[in-house]
Amino acid sequence: MSESLPNCPKCESEYVYQDQSLLICPECSYEWNPQEPDEDEFVVKDANGAQLIDGDKVTVIKDLKIKGSSQVIKIGTKALVRRVLDKKDHELDCKVDGVGEMMVTAKFVKKA
Repeated sequence: MSESLPNCPKCESEYVYQDQSLLICPECSYEWNPQEPDEDEFVVKDANGAQLIDGDKVTVIKDLKIKGSSQVIKIGTKALVRRVLDKKDHELDCKVDGVGEMMVTAKFVKKA
């Protein structure tokens, strides 16, 4: 075998084999795709399914009312993602053009 495969992440077995894009452990029957992020790793995706990380530039895809204010963030407004947070909603800590610092939900933006 020309390449060495990693040990099983569940049981640490060294007898892992590859079947197309999946790696399979014959001892515990665990299957995983090494190209996909770990299930434990937190991933935030935009409206189009693109992964967002700190420092990304995004564009708002629908008008958003600002809670506790009469102000609205218009569609097409650009923002800079300062931090991606592990929260149920408002995952993005952004600097929004013309508005300032605020938390934004990832499903209302797309990567610019």
